[in-house]
Amino acid sequence: MVSQLPAVSPTEVIYPESDGKPMADNTKQFRWIVVIQQNLDWQFANASDVFVAGDLLWYPVEGKPNIVTAPDVMVIFGRPKGDRGSYQQWKEGGIAPQVVFEVLSPSNTQTEMEKKLLFYDRHGVEEYYIYDPDTNELRGWLRGEDGLAAIESVADWVSPRLGIRFDLSGEVLQIYHPDGNPFLSYAEIAEQAEQERQRAEQERQRAEQERQRAEQEHQRAEQERQRAEQERQRAEQAETELELERQRSQALAERLRQMGIDPERIDPHQSI
Repeated sequence: MVSQLPAVSPTEVIYPESDGKPMADNTKQFRWIVVIQQNLDWQFANASDVFVAGDLLWYPVEGKPNIVTAPDVMVIFGRPKGDRGSYQQWKEGGIAPQVVFEVLSPSNTQTEMEKKLLFYDRHGVEEYYIYDPDTNELRGWLRGEDGLAAIESVADWVSPRLGIRFDLSGEVLQIYHPDGNPFLSYAEIAEQAEQERQRAEQERQRAEQERQRAEQEHQRAEQERQRAEQERQRAEQAETELELERQRSQALAERLRQMGIDPERIDPHQSI
């Protein structure tokens, strides 16, 4: 029996899950995309209603697959975590990504970036950031009454939605979490994890040494207790022997008195 594939309606709209383009044009761009996406993912790891994605196609309008873009990183508040082939906004409660990041590569043109700005402005993005790792230049836009407006200075800017801070005082952009900790790369995170593992191992070894010392102290205390018990037993035995000797002396004196001999007048060196 030959199974039949379900019929596809000729009017059904296909929303591709790939645009056929690579995620990044070079290692530097890729590294920055991963750093931003992963650090934001970790930041909101415990927030079930914050979805963070990297290089995911975003379709804002149902029935219009040609209206699409793939932000390098986007953050959507009010949507659950989970895997998606694309972000189809009408299936996501109509919620548009609130924060979008683009990391430039030499292949990006001015016209291309202007079109992206227009796209994000038209479809409701609240915050939009572009970073050029080659020039260490960061630009940002914040939604106001008239749409996305350029942020005059992002040198020490704090994202209203994300709470992260951008620092351009060094040779490369540094981004800080709301708690003040910096965004880290995979290598830095691995190094930090290894340092934490080593510290934990050192603490374990110190705890084991303390346990062994405590055990030795316990053993010494037990030995002292046993020695004290032996001394007590020896003292009791000596006292018992002394009492027996006293009783024997009393019995002998009594017998002497019965024999009419005063034991007090007997020369201890005289034979009886």
